[in-house]
Amino acid sequence: MTAKRPDVSSTVSDLRRRVAAWRAAGERVALIPTMGALHEGHLSLVRLGRTRAHRTVTSIFVNPTQFAPTEDFNTYPRTFDDDLAKLATVGCDLVWAPTATEMYPDGFATRVVPAGAAEGLETDFRPHFFGGVATVCCKLFTQSGADFACFGEKDYQQLCVIRQMVRDLDLPLEILPGATIRESDGLAMSSRNRYLSANERSRAVVIHDVIRAVAEAARDGRHQAVIAEGTAKLSAAGFRTIDYVTVRDAETLKDWDRESGRPGRVLAAAWLGDTRLIDNVAV
Repeated sequence: MTAKRPDVSSTVSDLRRRVAAWRAAGERVALIPTMGALHEGHLSLVRLGRTRAHRTVTSIFVNPTQFAPTEDFNTYPRTFDDDLAKLATVGCDLVWAPTATEMYPDGFATRVVPAGAAEGLETDFRPHFFGGVATVCCKLFTQSGADFACFGEKDYQQLCVIRQMVRDLDLPLEILPGATIRESDGLAMSSRNRYLSANERSRAVVIHDVIRAVAEAARDGRHQAVIAEGTAKLSAAGFRTIDYVTVRDAETLKDWDRESGRPGRVLAAAWLGDTRLIDNVAV
């Protein structure tokens, strides 16, 4: 028997009407924010949401405010029908799919400007990015009235920024982190992996190999030397630009002090051909 595809809402009023009916029945709601082009990593977040809530809402919205003019907004993969079929297999209840006009109507002028965890790393290369992410997520949270929102650890700095925003603005929901889902060779699943050529795909896993080696070395304080070795390894594998390979405090994303006893996180971003890959692992 074919699984039932989730219903689709495209206006805030319809979304809130549906959520209000669930709440009237005493049901809790989990939101899974996505830009579509779904893969197993996204589906794992729907499953995570279902462990804590009675109902799951997956948003599919390619958010223009987090793309710079030179980035891939126009070519970002849009696979809505396939996304609905995938969501049916994990029992998603509702897809929230607003238009850009519904999300940002004429006269829209208010934005969230994150700092703290949003400073450095991605911001050094994409200064516009977290402002767009924080603003759209704040809107998604208030539109859906969700009790929980699920975010993957693959986008680790984003997860930290969203947690900070929820904490700083006293938003009434809990952020649930989901483990990074990987391909069989270790490459972190990403919607942008489909940009890789077959040859690039065979080399892409090197970024995961490098950060695992750095994480292992960090336990003994040898990570700076291994970062230098890993950067050279990425270049040798054909990565044309290495934006960063670094070890940071897993909560604040400031420089990690091994002697502090605090958890660390290895984060990396690098370009392979025209595809920018990011990944991270715990120390």
